[in-house]
Amino acid sequence: MSRLDATTLSALVKLLVFMVVTALATGVLAVVIGNLSFGPTHTYSAEFTDATGLVTGDDVRIAGVKVGSVTGVSIVDRTRALVTFDVQTGTSLTRATHADIRYRNLVGQRYVALTDEIGSTDLLAPGSTIPLARTSPALDLTVLFNGFKPLFQALSPTEVNQLSYEIIQVFQGQGGTLDGMLAHTASITQTLADRDQVIGQLITDLNSVLAHVGRRNHQLNALITTFRQFVGGLKQDRGAILGSLDQISQLSTQTADLVSGIRGPFVSDVHHLRGFAAHLDHGRAEIDRALQVLPIKLTKVGRTAVYGSWFNFYLCNFTGQVRLGTTAIPISYDTGSDRCHLR
Repeated sequence: MSRLDATTLSALVKLLVFMVVTALATGVLAVVIGNLSFGPTHTYSAEFTDATGLVTGDDVRIAGVKVGSVTGVSIVDRTRALVTFDVQTGTSLTRATHADIRYRNLVGQRYVALTDEIGSTDLLAPGSTIPLARTSPALDLTVLFNGFKPLFQALSPTEVNQLSYEIIQVFQGQGGTLDGMLAHTASITQTLADRDQVIGQLITDLNSVLAHVGRRNHQLNALITTFRQFVGGLKQDRGAILGSLDQISQLSTQTADLVSGIRGPFVSDVHHLRGFAAHLDHGRAEIDRALQVLPIKLTKVGRTAVYGSWFNFYLCNFTGQVRLGTTAIPISYDTGSDRCHLR
């Protein structure tokens, strides 16, 4: 073998060794940075009301440490998101494990965080699904930005538009507009400073409300305790309450049958009652007059019954005829008593 062939072979061997070492170092670096694990895993699922931004391959973490990854995201019943993920076999999930979707960075990447809440310590079997009651979606930035609406409403539209334009120009690389953006930012902060009295008054009022609530903490605690006892009593008596509702339903049915049976006569009575009311309205003048005179008449009648439960009557005079055959003989008699001439 010539000296040139030996040199070429030596260089080739060195190149191969360099490539192998570089590949191994790159693989080790990828495993360390990506926190990759090649051990056996268990598969679980979790239901979320919203899994926006979560994709296959995102981390599954416990206390910030990666223990698995997301393997799939699908739709369930058109209203929920089903997230399937793998965790290492040494990781134990219980029936109290809570799954949250959290932001991983400002770019918008997300990860699934598993935490143990208060509850049952029974282990969750592989393949089980964490229900919707023990999951929380990621923070909705739309709701967060909507919370700043009162702040934005305190600014004029011109200032907001100008500030937005300056921010866009800065992010597009036109750094010369940074001074203008800072100037408009100073204007916005000055506007907020001009409203410091309103903000201070709001904080003062809120402080007064919280202080008043703090002074009544015993009453508030008693109210909460009483309400909890009330709800507990309702829970204990739910059987009796439901049974009474059944009885009320039966009573309503029987009452409906009773009303349906008397509906015809009842409508007729109402119709006649309307006519009776019309007659009363037509003769209301006479009725009013009779009601005004009635006390006087009752007083006079009452005088004749002052001696007992009877009335005293006396005869002053009478007239009449006695017929004998075809002849009528008139009769007139006057007692001449003094009380007959009293007025």
